[in-house]
Amino acid sequence: MPSQKAIPAPTPSSADEWLQLDRQLCFALYASSLAMTKQYKPLLAALGLTYPQYLVMLLLWESDGVSVSSLGQRLSLDSGTLTPLLKRLEANGLINRRRAVDDERRVDIFLSAAGDALRVQARLIPPQMACATACSLEELQSLTQRLHQLRQQLNTFPVPSLNP
Repeated sequence: MPSQKAIPAPTPSSADEWLQLDRQLCFALYASSLAMTKQYKPLLAALGLTYPQYLVMLLLWESDGVSVSSLGQRLSLDSGTLTPLLKRLEANGLINRRRAVDDERRVDIFLSAAGDALRVQARLIPPQMACATACSLEELQSLTQRLHQLRQQLNTFPVPSLNP
């Protein structure tokens, strides 16, 4: 577990500075996420995908035949969100859902031929997004790695409470 770094308590004169919007990491991440999704939207529209559908397809292009629960874990999506998304991908002919032979309770997701073929067009997206960020490949890799670390730290840290 990463060491806990003590964060100095704000002084009364600086306490309000800590509440400024532009000093909030959460807002920087939120606004960046919105800007990133806005850049992806027209690229994904050309593929007939929404951003969450694209994430599912990325996982399937990486490893076909994944269980619904594994997809949910990797994407941090609950089944209430994931199930309609998968149904839409199936209706669009990009995936197939099948009950696992060894466990009828498990549903596995497989690429259809059309879903696999879509990968060729999708290969054009990462270079365009890299260009939009105006970052070098090394900067993108470093930023991505740091964000993965941040998410892991946040997921392992106890959820704080303002109640004494």
